[in-house]
Amino acid sequence: MPTADEFKMELHRMIYEAMQQGNQTVDINSGELHRRVGDYPGANHRMPVCCDVMLQSFIPEHDVILEEPPSRQGASLTIRYVVPRPEP
Repeated sequence: MPTADEFKMELHRMIYEAMQQGNQTVDINSGELHRRVGDYPGANHRMPVCCDVMLQSFIPEHDVILEEPPSRQGASLTIRYVVPRPEP
């Protein structure tokens, strides 16, 4: 089963790829992120962990939640992240 660290690594990889392509933003969907890491769809999916990782990386002053399921933990969660990421 995927771990939070695996989701973080793939999320950062997707953001880095967008930055390398010269994009100013990247839209990341939790279902797609989970598919890239593995075990989705499936009985042992870790969608709540995937969504938590995405929301922990969300910076309200810069990023935008494009779609959010009522529980905040579903395959439709989509966030537009600013690229490159602001310094902490």
